[in-house]
Amino acid sequence: MADDTRLQDIEYKIAFQERLLEQLNEALTGQQQQLDDLRRQIRDMNRNIESQNEQFSRPDDEAPPPHY
Repeated sequence: MADDTRLQDIEYKIAFQERLLEQLNEALTGQQQQLDDLRRQIRDMNRNIESQNEQFSRPDDEAPPPHY
């Protein structure tokens, strides 16, 4: 009888660990998706900033004003 109870306890613990592992895997998968989305957003923002910076000329590239 004690062996049956012990076996049931082990089975319960295994089932609990399997459920916990599934939950952790789902959480990790969700976080990875969020991280990928954030990386994509940062990359797009950097490209946007770079393209906006290209629209503005640098002072060294400009001709001096006529009064010089």
